[in-house]
Amino acid sequence: MPWFPHFDTRNFDLPQPHGETIRIHARVSQGLPDGRPALLLLHGFPQSHVMWNRVAALLERDFFLVMPDLRGYGDSSKPAGLADHSNYSKRSLANDMVAVMDALGIAHFGVCGHDRGGRVAHRLAVDHAPRVQGLCVIDIAPTLDMYAATDFAFAKAYYHWFHLIQPAPLPETMIGGNPLAYLHAKLGGWGAGGLGHIEPAALAEYERCFAQADTIHAMCEDYRASASIDLEHDRSSRALGEKVACDLLVLWGARGVVQRLFDPMALWQAQCAGTVSGQALDAGHFIPEELPADTAAHLCTFFAAQALLPTPSTDISNARNVQ
Repeated sequence: MPWFPHFDTRNFDLPQPHGETIRIHARVSQGLPDGRPALLLLHGFPQSHVMWNRVAALLERDFFLVMPDLRGYGDSSKPAGLADHSNYSKRSLANDMVAVMDALGIAHFGVCGHDRGGRVAHRLAVDHAPRVQGLCVIDIAPTLDMYAATDFAFAKAYYHWFHLIQPAPLPETMIGGNPLAYLHAKLGGWGAGGLGHIEPAALAEYERCFAQADTIHAMCEDYRASASIDLEHDRSSRALGEKVACDLLVLWGARGVVQRLFDPMALWQAQCAGTVSGQALDAGHFIPEELPADTAAHLCTFFAAQALLPTPSTDISNARNVQ
């Protein structure tokens, strides 16, 4: 299908606390919102914003879409990790996203995040609750709960959670020996059943970015942050009773690790003060690419219920075979 035909490519230079600047690369709906509600779509590991191409084609009429590359991914900045990994904390990445929306003049928006993007979206919804009108997380359970429940089955299925957090440069060196083999193993795993769900243009983008040494380092830093400072932030939020204030949609893959080892609905209900809805879909981990039409339909229906849309679009609800 056409490659983001109705979107502009934008770069946002964001000042940081110590005087440096972070550049966030994004695709953004053309023109002004013109009454369309804003929806921020966040990708996961080991991908970039291009994972949303087919979903965006189904949502673009009704939403003003903002699809960034998270810090450390795609064509966004990839700074060296700090000693405490704080510049890759989900709080820092969430602040990046808020700054992008500020630059676009968007005060309120919905957020959907897959994988690592879901963890950023979760932190964004907690730290910036007045901004977020609805939240969707795809194929994740809360980070703190997943680490707390670690057993042999989880460590075997998600070994990268423990490999990538080892001190630099060990995992960077190991992955750098054959980055494309590692990338393909990840993209084809976790119930996905190979690479057939990925558009060729998207796969080429993943390969281009992942082969870069600074990308590999940044992705390791993302996971190092999740196993350290992010857990501190999550524990603090729970101690203070800080929860997701808006309604929450949880989607996960029926063939994935989250389905097999966790109870995502119960875990997310414990972290949300709003209404939690959701279901397993007939997919592995990479749901937006495996089931783009179903993903778009669920997002449209959910965000309509948040008063972001009057009614779901019929063509989205009926679409089931986007190529």
